[in-house]
Amino acid sequence: MNPLTSPLLTDLYQLTMLQAYFAHGMLDTAVFELFVRKLPDNRNFLMAAGLEQALEFLEGLHFDEEEIAWLEQSGLFRADFLDRLSKLRFTGEVHAMPEGTVFFPNEPIVRVVAPMPEAQLVESRLLNLVHFETVVASKAARSVLVAPGKLLVDFGLRRAHAGEAGLLAARASYIAGFSGTATVLAAPLFDIPIFGTMAHSFVQAHDDETAAFERFAQACPASTVFLIDTYDNEAAARKVVALAPRLKEAGIATRGVRLDSGDLGALSRSVRRILDEGSLQQATIFASGNLDEYRLRDLLASGSPIDGFGVGTSLVTSSDAPFLDAVYKLQEYAGAPRRKRSTGKATWPGRKQVHRSFRESGTLDHDVVALESEDLPGAGLLQPVMLSGKRVAPAPDTHSIRAGAARNLAALPPSLRGLEQPAEPYRVDISPSLRELAAQIDRKTGKP
Repeated sequence: MNPLTSPLLTDLYQLTMLQAYFAHGMLDTAVFELFVRKLPDNRNFLMAAGLEQALEFLEGLHFDEEEIAWLEQSGLFRADFLDRLSKLRFTGEVHAMPEGTVFFPNEPIVRVVAPMPEAQLVESRLLNLVHFETVVASKAARSVLVAPGKLLVDFGLRRAHAGEAGLLAARASYIAGFSGTATVLAAPLFDIPIFGTMAHSFVQAHDDETAAFERFAQACPASTVFLIDTYDNEAAARKVVALAPRLKEAGIATRGVRLDSGDLGALSRSVRRILDEGSLQQATIFASGNLDEYRLRDLLASGSPIDGFGVGTSLVTSSDAPFLDAVYKLQEYAGAPRRKRSTGKATWPGRKQVHRSFRESGTLDHDVVALESEDLPGAGLLQPVMLSGKRVAPAPDTHSIRAGAARNLAALPPSLRGLEQPAEPYRVDISPSLRELAAQIDRKTGKP
């Protein structure tokens, strides 16, 4: 069994609930919506991502013989249930915000409509995929906003929480506006540009630093960005300047240098001076080493002449906000709206749409969460992406998704573009009809 596509990659209660649904004939249509209850303290908005992987999972959903055999051996499930499970496929429909869409609390970003067992079974994996990529895309977007026009590269694979996380982080950060990734497999899988230089070990393996630079340039003439902080940044920069004419004679251009430690602001200024005085004005300075959007903002605000950044650990782990209060909740069953009333976790019932209004300047003004049946002003953000278990259109390519994300970021009002919380959060209204439906359900179920 493939651990990343197996339907056994779920919580046990999904399967035990399915057995009970089947046993009691609860197969009517269910409507679930995936949304985030609230923003982390240090996020002004979120960016939707992970839909493509979610749809791939739904299209391929099935239990193979090995999985059914394991479930049988577990002793937890009845034979008649396993027989029905072996035939289960996803036959429902999905409405969703396009990946790259900026969104806010209580706004459904994915809606699943399917027979109850199908809609219930997919909860854990859909949350797993959409939550993770949304976390990373939302983190990456902050660096994109504070470092416009700069080369931004995902360096996070080695600190990711397993390989799938590293790959999906490369995808999510590229969608949000990063220039590319150091993770090679992301290129054939997602058509993402890849970037890389050298490690300190390559320099250390040589007795002479200049020899290390020259051998690397000869072997990789298109990748001549030299890591210069293994011993002494300024001394290494001078060695690069001295080596550059010899490389030029061999037809190899010196593209730049990389700083990976120390006071990056001060070092970038001194290295820039050395490169310019050595006639390497075209050589770029790339910085890495425990960077995040806050350090990028401060470095650029101080005038540091850095052309690009590698962002790793903080990006792939979203270190300042590593999770969202993301949930997948039942909103309708058998044609009747449903509402959870738990303290602090109450939901708005029914199938919903998010209507977005813009100012004359083209920036976001406010959103309204309403019942799907309501005809309200503003663009409806949820779009049909799957009907009868099949996509309604071919999957968009990664570059198209990225372009849409860029348009979403460009439409953010100035108050949401910075790293600090705005004086007033973005306005998200709940329609009067939706409020009244919730009140009706509360009265019916006996809430005081």
